[in-house]
Amino acid sequence: MLLRIYPENPSPRHIKMVIDCLLSGGLVIFPTDTVYGLGCSIHQIKAVDRIAQIKGIKKERANFSFIFNNLSMLSEFTRPIQNDVFKMMKRNLPGAFTFILEANSNIPKLFQSKKKTVGIRIPNEPIIQLIVSELGHPVMSTSILDDDKILEYTTDPEIIYEKFKDKVDIVIDAGHGGNQPSTIIDCTGSEVVITRHGKGILE
Repeated sequence: MLLRIYPENPSPRHIKMVIDCLLSGGLVIFPTDTVYGLGCSIHQIKAVDRIAQIKGIKKERANFSFIFNNLSMLSEFTRPIQNDVFKMMKRNLPGAFTFILEANSNIPKLFQSKKKTVGIRIPNEPIIQLIVSELGHPVMSTSILDDDKILEYTTDPEIIYEKFKDKVDIVIDAGHGGNQPSTIIDCTGSEVVITRHGKGILE
């Protein structure tokens, strides 16, 4: 289903349709403040398997991110965060960043793997923030890559729908997306390291 949702005035009925879909193990493609993302509820293991299959990767090795709507949920999934790292996250979120943090024991259970890290995103985008808020837990997310070597990311939701309509349950059309991914910041070592320069400029 291609579902038109307006970022400036999201329809509660449409948001509820997305929530019901996620809770029943569905896959949703949604807007972020960078590129369109593909996601599911973190508590639906079969949905995680479906995403790994679409991406052609093993779930145990996948670097999926979790989308939060605020920093208060973090302690459920990460080891204690150093004060300076937390302050940096607070300064830069919501925003176009993925912060890599040390995972606590909840992450390996979710992924049935020995994962020791987790990517954290809080996009500055009202639709996905509202979805996560109503859902009450993070959405697992990965970017929608394009087959085209030049255009790495598809920006048109109608084209995304044509490509993914047999693989996912809902594609949210919130207008054209971006084609620049998030900046990735690894916070797991003794020093903070930018491992990918994307849209976000770190303060």
